Amino acid sequence: MADSVKLYGTVLSAYVSRAKMALNLKGIKYENIEEDLSNKSTDLLKYNPVHKKVPVLVHNGKPISESLVIVEYIDDAWKGVPILPQDPYQRAVARFLAKFIDEKCVPAIKAVGTNGDDHQAIAEACAQLQVLENELKVKGTKFFGGDNIGLVDIAADFIAYWHGIREEAAGVTFFTKDKFPKLTKWADDFVNCQAVKNTLPPREQMLGFYMKFFGKVNGM
Repeated sequence: MADSVKLYGTVLSAYVSRAKMALNLKGIKYENIEEDLSNKSTDLLKYNPVHKKVPVLVHNGKPISESLVIVEYIDDAWKGVPILPQDPYQRAVARFLAKFIDEKCVPAIKAVGTNGDDHQAIAEACAQLQVLENELKVKGTKFFGGDNIGLVDIAADFIAYWHGIREEAAGVTFFTKDKFPKLTKWADDFVNCQAVKNTLPPREQMLGFYMKFFGKVNGM
């Protein structure tokens, strides 16, 4: 009997896209269930009663929450292209960098344009991005995962796609080829991978969302 795989999410979410990317890399067919976060379904509240957020993966009736936990689960549950390194040390490094992206890098980027002091916020965001730039320099590979997309690449999906649109909406640009040659090249390669492309929200839809967001923040 075939596996039952459902993914509860929203099209604009970078976190939901992480789960979609992992499923695509493994070649897993799944049912995509679009949630209205202003009117959450009873299923979502049942499957994720703690955080009540997307994404939630439901595999044969069993729910898994939190995007990076879902990605690791997918890697463990299905064979095929590995998402995490096989070497224990490299797995630990990948998990460390993925956590760094979520806890340090993305929050620093999101602070730009929202706190009234863009100079300080940009400096902080650039300092965090430089860590990833240095990591790519040291590795000398196309992706953080080597020749293929891995956990860290998926964790950094916001930087690769959402951030550029956010910069345009905010009218602030600091993620440039001059400052981050390795990271911007990585971003181009990443978003053009087949397993990634069809998980990304339409650019105009995402831009409209961010234009409204920054209009509210800036009192426009």
